[in-house]
Amino acid sequence: MSVTAVVREARDALRQAGLRASFLVRDVDTGDEIDLDADVEFPVASLVKIPLAVGTLERVARGELDPATRLEVAPGRTRTPGPTGLSRFRHPAVVAIDDLLYLAVSISDNVAGDALFDLTPPAAIEAELRRLGFEDIAVRHRLRDLMDTPTERFGPADLHLAHSLAIGAGTAGRGHAVAQLDVSRANTGTARSYADLLTGLWRPSTITPEAAARVRELMAATVVRHRLAPDFSSDASLWSSKTGTLLNLRHEAGVVEHADGQTFVVVALTESQIPAAAQTAAETLMGRVARSLRDSLRGSSGKADQVAGRRRSS
Repeated sequence: MSVTAVVREARDALRQAGLRASFLVRDVDTGDEIDLDADVEFPVASLVKIPLAVGTLERVARGELDPATRLEVAPGRTRTPGPTGLSRFRHPAVVAIDDLLYLAVSISDNVAGDALFDLTPPAAIEAELRRLGFEDIAVRHRLRDLMDTPTERFGPADLHLAHSLAIGAGTAGRGHAVAQLDVSRANTGTARSYADLLTGLWRPSTITPEAAARVRELMAATVVRHRLAPDFSSDASLWSSKTGTLLNLRHEAGVVEHADGQTFVVVALTESQIPAAAQTAAETLMGRVARSLRDSLRGSSGKADQVAGRRRSS
């Protein structure tokens, strides 16, 4: 099947499933890529923990932070489903900076992430990205803001109401009544900007090699593996990623390293139009679409359809 047909089929499947989506798959060594609307800006939810880790580790590399420094962290006391780690602790804990990075990235712990934001605030993390040459990722607020949404105001039986608000309260200009879904107020990015950041982590040029290696290690240890991981994990490949989930947003940004040496960045950003908290079919479809794009790019490597150029999109 041609690249154009694969993209068309993917777009149709996503639309039928009620998903507004942005995908990008890139060969990190050749730069060849396939995308679906990769320059559309989305609120990124927990994907912001990747820039947070990069900024923190760059400060470690400069000697401004000691990763062994231990910090007392207040308990999260969260009772809603989903949060992990310190976010669910009932008592204060003393945790080293390096272990906070593990909790924030590999476990997706928001309290650990905010302890790191206490050391390097959002504006400083964004400044680190710009210094390193990465654009189009906005870091505006801490992670505790992700736990102050309509979800926390409804009981389990009424979660569909929170999702209905998330779907219906947006504006044509991508504004939103829910601040965390408003692209002018939320932490935001595009599939392309996150693909650029992951490319810079797997093939470091501006990021300190030691910092890049630690982020790769943390992403390889991720415990959230129900979204894209089933389509990319195998005995012959290593999948490293970070997910982001908030209301009707379901994202994942990762890298698959194959035993034959080929390495692909895979970024999927989606916004559901279905008012339901659990959408296993949507999660499965995300993986299937990402896999089809990767398979098409991998299969067409070196073929005649690359004559027109490296970037191929819808």
